[in-house]
Amino acid sequence: MSAPTSAPRIALQPLPYAGLLAEREVSDITLVVIHCTELPDLATAREYGERVLYDSGTGASGHWYIDRDGSIVEYVPATRVAHHVRGHNAHSVGIELVNRGRFPHWYDSRHQAMDQPYPAPQIGALGELLAHLRATLPALRGIAGHEDLDLERVAASDDPARTVARKRDPGPLFPWQDVLARVPLTRIGA
Repeated sequence: MSAPTSAPRIALQPLPYAGLLAEREVSDITLVVIHCTELPDLATAREYGERVLYDSGTGASGHWYIDRDGSIVEYVPATRVAHHVRGHNAHSVGIELVNRGRFPHWYDSRHQAMDQPYPAPQIGALGELLAHLRATLPALRGIAGHEDLDLERVAASDDPARTVARKRDPGPLFPWQDVLARVPLTRIGA
């Protein structure tokens, strides 16, 4: 796939605390992490992203969110360190795909299927965004799913004697082969 001639259309909707997140140089970014929201829609994802969870006055959020129709929204600029994957935030950016995942029973052992497919417009927009990031972030070489980097297991909400994966996104229906064929990035952690 050839590089796009221009950046994809990205709506800028910074989170209220975006200015409080640590700054960094774009040359520090070596990895992009693919997530799914595990929420029903973009409005709910925004609500979760605005929640303040840390003493710094910030919360958990990806940098860009891609809705099912392919629209892209930026919540945090790449020059800020977002809280999206433990242990990798300082050198990565996060892309969240709207997908219900295991919602609303994230840790219930009886509801671990990730069975909602990713629509073609969403994956197309992801390819465009990844190509743009590859062209504008000079050190970006790697890509991973959240599930590749966060391997922790937690007690199941329905049976604490059982454990489930803390993170399973983007999940088994994410089209890795198609995405990797579009953009020259190396998948890590898989």
